[in-house]
Amino acid sequence: MSAPALEPRAFLHLLFNGARVLDVVETAQRLGLLDALEPGPTTVGTLAAAHGFVPARLQKFLDCLESAGLVRRTPAPPPGETQYTAVSGLGAAVRAVLGPRSQERDRETYDWRALHGHLPEVLRGERSIAPESFDWPPRTPEQVAAFEASMAAGLGPIRETFLAHAATLLPPGSRLLDVGGGDGTLGASLLEALPGLRVDVFNLPACGPLVERTGRERGVEERLGFVAGDFLREPLPRGHDTLAFVRVLHDWPEDTARHLLAAARDALPPGGRVLICEEFRTPARLAAQFFWSYFLMGVDSCASALRDLDFYTRELTGLGFRDVEVFPGPFELVTARRA
Repeated sequence: MSAPALEPRAFLHLLFNGARVLDVVETAQRLGLLDALEPGPTTVGTLAAAHGFVPARLQKFLDCLESAGLVRRTPAPPPGETQYTAVSGLGAAVRAVLGPRSQERDRETYDWRALHGHLPEVLRGERSIAPESFDWPPRTPEQVAAFEASMAAGLGPIRETFLAHAATLLPPGSRLLDVGGGDGTLGASLLEALPGLRVDVFNLPACGPLVERTGRERGVEERLGFVAGDFLREPLPRGHDTLAFVRVLHDWPEDTARHLLAAARDALPPGGRVLICEEFRTPARLAAQFFWSYFLMGVDSCASALRDLDFYTRELTGLGFRDVEVFPGPFELVTARRA
C-alpha cells in the first residue's frame, strides 16, 4: 500500500508545514506508534488505551499522518471503530531518512544556507557556494574526508544489491577495482561477506589514508588495497577482472561518463566485467536527490545529474561491451562484459 500523489495545493500545504509534519512523524516513531500502525489495522481507542493517550488528541495526531499520505483510514460505524493502517514500509523509511545517521542529517552539515532565500541571485550567477565550503572536485584533505564520509552514509542499499548478486558477479577469486571508491566502506563491506574477494580502491591520493583506516577498522586490510590516481587524467589500472562505478558517473558530464566507460573497457581483460550502480532517474530518486539538486545550483564545477538507466545500457553497447544486463535491487546494477 503506497501513498497516492497529492494535488498541487495539498502538496504545497504540506511543504509549508514541513517542520510540523516531521515533528509528527518523528514522534510517531519515537512512541512506537508506527510499530502498531504499520501491521494494522488498529483503532484510536486501542492505540489510546495502549499508550495512555487522550483519544480526541490522538485522533488529530492521526489526521496529521493521514494528511501526509502516511496512514490509511477505513471508516466504520460507530466512529470509534474506524481503523488505521500505516503505508507499507513507513517504519523503514522513517529510520532511513530521519534516523540519527541518515543521509539527510549528514546533508544538514553542508552550507546550503548560503543559498537559502537568495535563489534569484543564484540563478543569475551572482551568488555561489564558497570554494572553502564545498569545492568540486574536493581539493583539501578536509573536503575529501567530509565528502567521502557523506557518500559512505548512503551505501546500505548498494551493498544489499551487490550481495544479492554476488554469486554471479563476484565469484571466489575475483579482483574488483572500485573506481572512485571513496574511503573503502563499500569494499570493506563486500570483503566481510565474500572471503574469496580482493578489492582495490582507485581514487585521489588524499583518499589513501581513509581507505587504510577503513581496512584496519574493519579487519580487512590484507585484502583492501588502494591505488592512487586521477581517473580524469590517467588510464584506469589493469589487473582486475571486474571494475565498478558506484555513484560516480552521474557526477560528471555525459562526455566524461562516456570516457570513463571507454577507459574501463580498455583496462579490463577479455570477458572482464564492468558494474555500474547509480541513482538512475526515477521520481523517487529525484526526490531523494533534492538536497543535491538545490545545493549544487551554487557549484558550477559539478555537473551532477541523475540519468535514465537507458543512457548507460546504450553507451555500453555502443562501446562494444556484450551481455549488457540490469540486475534488480534497491539500486539497479548494470553489468556488461568486455568483448
